[in-house]
Amino acid sequence: MVIEFDAELWIWEARRDDSWTFVSLPVEESEEIREMAGGQRRGFGSLRVRVSVGGSTWTTSIFPDGSRNCYVLPIKRAIRTAEGLEAGDVATVTVELIDV
Repeated sequence: MVIEFDAELWIWEARRDDSWTFVSLPVEESEEIREMAGGQRRGFGSLRVRVSVGGSTWTTSIFPDGSRNCYVLPIKRAIRTAEGLEAGDVATVTVELIDV
């Protein structure tokens, strides 16, 4: 499954001092991912994905976020720097599930 979406970068409040930055996957696609994944999950309910933002592509994990009712994707500092992104910016993100 591959999804492309536009999302605003946001900082996780619990780790604000560390500047952990995420985007939220769309709720509808998150529901589809949950159905496809079934019981296949790693630590913290994560799923492995390949991600592209701008000219950057990397492998990471998405995590379920019950308060947002969707999966969230961490955008590491190296990617934010390479793509000139910071919290509050909107990025076009492509996510491909690897292990599902």
